[in-house]
Amino acid sequence: MSKVEQLVVLGATGSIGLSTLDVVARNPERFAVFALAAGKNAEKMAELCIAHQPKFAVMADQHAAAALSNLLASSSCKTEILAGTSAMSELAAHTDADTVMSAIVGAAGLLPTLSAVEAGKKVLLANKESLVMSGQLFIDKVKQHGATLLPIDSEHNAIFQCMPASLQTASGLLADHGVSKILLTGSGGPFLTRDLATLPSVTVAEAVAHPNWSMGQKISVDSATMMNKGLEFIEAKWLFNCQASDIEVVIHPQSIIHSMVQYQDGSVLAQMGNPDMRTPIAHALAFPERVDAGVKPLDFAQIADFTFTKPDYARYPNLKLAIEACEMGQGATTTVNAANEVAVAAFLAGQIKFTDIFRINSQTLAATQDVNVHTLDEILACDEAARIKATEFVRRGIN
Repeated sequence: MSKVEQLVVLGATGSIGLSTLDVVARNPERFAVFALAAGKNAEKMAELCIAHQPKFAVMADQHAAAALSNLLASSSCKTEILAGTSAMSELAAHTDADTVMSAIVGAAGLLPTLSAVEAGKKVLLANKESLVMSGQLFIDKVKQHGATLLPIDSEHNAIFQCMPASLQTASGLLADHGVSKILLTGSGGPFLTRDLATLPSVTVAEAVAHPNWSMGQKISVDSATMMNKGLEFIEAKWLFNCQASDIEVVIHPQSIIHSMVQYQDGSVLAQMGNPDMRTPIAHALAFPERVDAGVKPLDFAQIADFTFTKPDYARYPNLKLAIEACEMGQGATTTVNAANEVAVAAFLAGQIKFTDIFRINSQTLAATQDVNVHTLDEILACDEAARIKATEFVRRGIN
């Protein structure tokens, strides 16, 4: 019998983390939970510790860790509780861990994910910001340390599944393996047909109500602005060793086809399935095998239609901005990501309008001088500078 794979879940209390733990629970002969990491949701983490009995649990800060300790004090759970980013990074690189699910939202996931890569782990990447912020550095470290990188975003996992086997297991140029283009699909979010004149009045509740996917608030807003697709565009460039010109974004409102790969012979391969993140998670966990994900297969008799359109940049200026940043360089993509995190947080807090998210992102990028960043210190400094600029643009908009 093969060894049970020991798993570290970064971002355990979020939607991806919970879906990962659901797949693990369905396949106990294959996977076990070694460690869980989360932000500040001690109540949910306590439930997960009792259910999965990890050896370690780490919270974002000491206050949340203390809250978790109190919640578990009367239970039989023997989980050791830690706190802070450095503890997350240490667990991601732990010698007893085999696989790391990187599902912390935003820039906060970069350092623990890099730690897993530098330890040569099998890394399941749901934290797209790691590649958006540090693309070349990240990919170079994957190669240098012999880590295995598997994409979890439904689109990138779909692209990976549609790639030839020769590209799934080794890097190379798309054209050398018969691939002509990556077709990155997006639903268009909740405002695909909404009158453009009404977008400034969009409420938080409207922005987080995605028509197909159940996600956290930040990524739901990103889907509404299509910045999420822009970040995925940048991620795809690094994951699949290609240029911006090799990727085309296609609006597909039904979210049944998760992405496609176009070949030089005219073939187009598409990966389809119900919109449930357990499918790509299960695929990456068991790759190259297949395991039960708890997801019902498509019932084609119930699918009314497939529709496809080009994205309207007047409706989705954040998508265009992200693609432009991708063409500019690493500093630009790091800047746009940081600005967007600040802007979305301000929108969710009721400080700015929905359409101000693009204003802040574009103003911050325009104010950025140096896009040539290479080292981790330079990347982190660029990220911090962008956050300061974006925060100032938020403040100006409020006053």
